[in-house]
Amino acid sequence: MCHQNELVVGNDILKKLVTQFHGENTFTYDELCTFLKIEFPEIAEKTISWHIYKLKKDGVITHISRGIYSLKKKDEYIPELSLSLKKIFNKIQTNLPFLNLCVWDSRWFNEFMVHQLFKFYLVVETEKDAINSVFNNLVDTNNNVYLNPDSEIYNRYIVNQDEVIIVKPLVSEAPLTEIDKIAIPTIEKLLIDCLIDKDLFAAQQDELENIYQTVFEKYIVNLNKSRRYARRRDRLVEFEDKLIKLNLNH
Repeated sequence: MCHQNELVVGNDILKKLVTQFHGENTFTYDELCTFLKIEFPEIAEKTISWHIYKLKKDGVITHISRGIYSLKKKDEYIPELSLSLKKIFNKIQTNLPFLNLCVWDSRWFNEFMVHQLFKFYLVVETEKDAINSVFNNLVDTNNNVYLNPDSEIYNRYIVNQDEVIIVKPLVSEAPLTEIDKIAIPTIEKLLIDCLIDKDLFAAQQDELENIYQTVFEKYIVNLNKSRRYARRRDRLVEFEDKLIKLNLNH
């Protein structure tokens, strides 16, 4: 037992947490509260949140998303930005400031795939009304730029090229983040997009299960953010089905 003002941390609490949530990718705030109340009944109700805060601070549990925790040590997803990607973003920002846009590199998916790819896309997503301006801005210095290509263009012209630049519309309210002041998609956006955009992500379709499982194993994935974006793209059911199939919907 512990006194209500003592910190419930250490080998004892860690062993009990591992036993309680063994095999679970995540657990909820309510499940954690129930566990603490049962194992440490002398903890005052009003101090439960404080103890959970201390467990997070001391690295015993990891906060995955709102009300969701994990025992696994997971990192924030921070991909490597190539010089080419940085140049593309900076060129657009210089010539077309104030646009809402993001850039990303299909090389990033090799980390999650068994079969490694050797042909890649550099993708620029921007406001629908601005995609022509962005395309014209890039085509001045690049001869391998494609504007919102359809499946025929992918199959006929893009699939066999080593590296192309693709300009496409950015879904409004898509989850973005920044690395070195360069806007990129979050891992949640990439997971949803590769599930939906089957032409752009044709090379990833046979390895979607590997991609999802590896991402969830290694990195923090905010399921609330993922679901909001999936709903925004009218694919929430498809996303939930994938989580259930892979036992990732904790």
